[in-house]
Amino acid sequence: MILVTGANGFVGHKIMEMRKDTAAAPSLRNATQEDMNRIIGESDAEVIIHTAAISDIGACQADPDASYYANVQVPLFIARASKGRKLICFSSDQVYSGCSEKGPYCEDTVKPGNVYAEHKLEMEQRVLEIDSDAVMLRAEWMYDYYLKRSNYFMNILNAKETVSFSSAQFRGITYLREVAENMGKVIALPGGIYNFGSETTKSMYDITQEFIDLLGKKVRLEDASPRHNLWMNCDKAKKYGVKFSTVTDGLIKCAKDYNLI
Repeated sequence: MILVTGANGFVGHKIMEMRKDTAAAPSLRNATQEDMNRIIGESDAEVIIHTAAISDIGACQADPDASYYANVQVPLFIARASKGRKLICFSSDQVYSGCSEKGPYCEDTVKPGNVYAEHKLEMEQRVLEIDSDAVMLRAEWMYDYYLKRSNYFMNILNAKETVSFSSAQFRGITYLREVAENMGKVIALPGGIYNFGSETTKSMYDITQEFIDLLGKKVRLEDASPRHNLWMNCDKAKKYGVKFSTVTDGLIKCAKDYNLI
């Protein structure tokens, strides 16, 4: 059995939808170590997939204390309570947001550029100190046909006149269905940190132009000001069979899955 935190969230709901061997953890808002000991202790879970977080970068910047509690303290509670169980924690490609190198980045090249990224990096390090068998997934910007939360796919689909992306920014974006499909292989990973998602050699501008053309949308694409790269090399996870479509192929797959092309 797999216990999923954040089961009603963007990532958690898809894992719950696609895997029948899952159970939803209750809300972790204001949870204590004692609460987590009880929740995990009373479960039949052999695996915990922790997706719950405050992932809004602006909200974390505005309220660092709330970010620290949700993005560092709660995962530490889980790590201490999950001894003997496999722990998977979702981290973020934002840990590369302060890197001056062009990329693509391997796991040992990190420099957080915002509060959210700082907290995610601290979470990775401290959870692994408690449980060296835990798996940290540096997830990319994920998308799906999903009405409850803004994401790249929906932003392009709903665009009316113009969209803006930089020809100087490189980053992967990942189809959420493929994230859920890879969970079986993720559970089998040795403990450690893994870049996790689709890869590309194209800028966000070029990816977006191709996607607009694919959808046949009459939307003007503007070249935005240069932004930091969040461009990852995912070879480490691929060696263990964790594989994704390229960014372009993933977008095509998603559009076909929802009969949009």
